Amino acid sequence: MTKQWLIIRPKVLPISFHCDRRVPRVLSILTLITIVAMVISVGYGEYYISPLDVIKTLLGLQTTNTDYYFVINILRLPRTLVAFLVGVGLAIAGTITQGITRNPLAAPDIIGVNAGAALAAVTLIILLPNTPVSLLPFAAFTGALTVALLIYFLAWREGSSPVRLILVGIGFSLIANALTNLMITFGEINTVSQALVWLTGSVYGRSWSQVLALIPWIVIFGAIALILARELNTLNLGDEVARGLGSPVEWQRGLLLLTSVALAGSSVATAGTVGFVSLMAPHLGRQLVGASHEGLLPVAAMMGGMLVVGADLLGRVMFAPLELPCGIITAAIGAPYFVYLLIKNRQP
Repeated sequence: MTKQWLIIRPKVLPISFHCDRRVPRVLSILTLITIVAMVISVGYGEYYISPLDVIKTLLGLQTTNTDYYFVINILRLPRTLVAFLVGVGLAIAGTITQGITRNPLAAPDIIGVNAGAALAAVTLIILLPNTPVSLLPFAAFTGALTVALLIYFLAWREGSSPVRLILVGIGFSLIANALTNLMITFGEINTVSQALVWLTGSVYGRSWSQVLALIPWIVIFGAIALILARELNTLNLGDEVARGLGSPVEWQRGLLLLTSVALAGSSVATAGTVGFVSLMAPHLGRQLVGASHEGLLPVAAMMGGMLVVGADLLGRVMFAPLELPCGIITAAIGAPYFVYLLIKNRQP
């Protein structure tokens, strides 16, 4: 037991975590790769800045070229940070969704949560085009929460069955997408163009205001997800076993669903519908550190951040000077991966 698991007991908190011993090593490697990708992303562009100069500028050691500060800190660093935070939020939301449904093919963008967030955000963009960007996460959270509550209510039949949650969620995803297209059809051309660019999933032109608006959502609800990781492990054993262990199954599932909705909704509000990250990151994390959520959540979060940062960088490099939204890149990678998972998880 002690050879496989690492026990963490913070002295200041009455909680403890146990995770696979591979977690610190894997998390360190993923963090290093992510930092390298972020440095390259910040330096890449029409005005190229070497990685060494990027690091010097970020550390305040670059004094020979004052243009570097403006290009890095004002134009490119916020975009890269938004990409990382969005990836973290989507990955944690996907890990929670797969945990509470006990289905490896479940994700917020598949069961309708992201579609509800997108509908609310697009409605706000089209009907109130001058709305401050700081209000978009709240609108998206409201849309995602409304859809999640409807899914939970309609899937209820003497309890919330994971299978019914997925089936009802897919139906609501189709309804929300149809309503989003309806809003776009009757919108003004300028706001529709803005909404369409947003729907593809892009971090282009993001500023510090979006970074500051997103950070509290990721930090607060990410911490809640980590605290509830043990309950997520219990729910994975099945409802009957979880109840036998004394767990309040419905209360825990509802709280975890709310956490997933908050993370997915705020991420979608900031960067649009960046698809399949919430599906891929948890699977890749499980292959690296196993299924225990105390270790899986931080690893999947870093994996998600790395995927979106890498997708944004790849979208700028592939057809330069033309930029592809990172959502197109993640969809191009995620759709075949989803088909692979369908084949892998089909019943014999």
